[in-house]
Amino acid sequence: MRFVSLPLAGAFLIELEPIRDERGFFARAFAVDEFAQHGLVHDFVQAGIAFNPRARTLRGMHYQVAPHGEVKLIRCTAGAVYDVIVDIRSESPTYQQWASVELSAENRRTLYVPEGFAHGYVTLTDDAELLYQMSVPHHASSARGVRWNDGAFDISWPVEPAVISERDANYADFDGAP
Repeated sequence: MRFVSLPLAGAFLIELEPIRDERGFFARAFAVDEFAQHGLVHDFVQAGIAFNPRARTLRGMHYQVAPHGEVKLIRCTAGAVYDVIVDIRSESPTYQQWASVELSAENRRTLYVPEGFAHGYVTLTDDAELLYQMSVPHHASSARGVRWNDGAFDISWPVEPAVISERDANYADFDGAP
């Protein structure tokens, strides 16, 4: 695995390093010791799948507050998405900055999202599916979100969302504190 630092403190894009032969390839997608060597959380206790039948579906921007803050590993297993993270840790040098990556079944990249980040994506294809691994269980009363088009972040989305939940569409603007 190759750990590529993103411009936000503590966030990484993890790329496979396939070993190829006539059968195809084999690559490690996760290894506790390599995550530990990079100082990353490596205990994941829950996994989930998000399936989106339509292109231009937006989910986000979601996070959980302490003491249930979560680290996420996100991989697109079908289709493609434009994935966005926003650093909402007030003590961070990259506070209120965002970064984006394209995750797809084809590129097989994984996004490491530190605790204290809001996360969301818009699907670029029909039938996009994401696999999430989380460091803590979902805790409904700790779940929060900020509006996907909040001017505080000025995220540049590649497409206008066509499908968005009422909850995601109506999150309040970011008030400066998670």
